[in-house]
Amino acid sequence: MSIAVTAQTLSTWSPLAVLKRSLSAIFTGLVNVAEANSRYHEVQNLQAMSDEQLAKKGLKRDDIVMHVFGHWM
Repeated sequence: MSIAVTAQTLSTWSPLAVLKRSLSAIFTGLVNVAEANSRYHEVQNLQAMSDEQLAKKGLKRDDIVMHVFGHWM
């Protein structure tokens, strides 16, 4: 009985392929954590407002992230 090893199998387990999958999983996890954060949703809601609505709140579009995450920066 012989075992056939294809190029696809070898490339799947190459160190670079494993590193790429690992980094991709880490990045995806970080994005999921960030999106679950209530501050992310606040930024999204403020970004969806018009410039006039932001001005009524005393904000400029460029200041949204600093306004939401200001105490962390």
